[in-house]
Amino acid sequence: MSRFIAAAFVLLVVGCATPQEQPPSVDTGTIVGEVGDPRNRARLHTELAALYYSRGSMAVALEELRSAKSADPSYAPAYSMFGLVYMELKENRLAQENFEHGLGISPNDPDINHNYGWFLCQTGREAQSIAYFLKAIRNPLYPTPWRSYTAAGVCSLRMNKLADAEQFFQRALQLEPSEPTALLQMGQIRYREGNMYEARRYALRYNRMVPPTAESLWLAVRVERKLGDRTAEAGYANQLRRGFPGSREYQLLQRGAYD
Repeated sequence: MSRFIAAAFVLLVVGCATPQEQPPSVDTGTIVGEVGDPRNRARLHTELAALYYSRGSMAVALEELRSAKSADPSYAPAYSMFGLVYMELKENRLAQENFEHGLGISPNDPDINHNYGWFLCQTGREAQSIAYFLKAIRNPLYPTPWRSYTAAGVCSLRMNKLADAEQFFQRALQLEPSEPTALLQMGQIRYREGNMYEARRYALRYNRMVPPTAESLWLAVRVERKLGDRTAEAGYANQLRRGFPGSREYQLLQRGAYD
């Protein structure tokens, strides 16, 4: 899930959005001029870096970002992308420096705020992360605010703040009813609450909308077990066994550790 929420930028820049992986974008200015223009060159190198990042080629992504920085040291999205790459490489000091440098140039950029918030959440600073997600959401030019609501929900869950998490996920779903992570996490919340029919509804929506994951199938197995539908339970268990034999969820299934 880390790269999913980290990069609203990558999906928009690369133009290959997938339901679950949500990497950032947004250059709030209009690019004018020829390809040789410094800002254009910085943008193009940053877009290439985003593409290589999405493919897992971090070394090449860094090369492109160095070219972007050389072309235009004031291009804030390049620093956000630097932050994402260093975050993926577990170079947290460098990630933080680049996110903060990008915010210093463009403090209201929603994608940099979103990505820095996710970085904070991933490095044990969940409580600090929420403010950055909310700042991203408040920007009227932000095209995908539901991503930041979803991220805020995930980070609230990590702090065991279920009420806050539910509020964030519900807001995300109001804006984007097909937001997969929000659907799955709402199913998990309803399961914890003992509301199995609602948990089933969310799990079904998720599993019909995107390819099921080990987490979503395990939720469905447990929901159907609680509801007493052994046929449905066995069907989901078989999908989990066939599709994710090495997963933690399948190990739990084998042990019968349903709760």
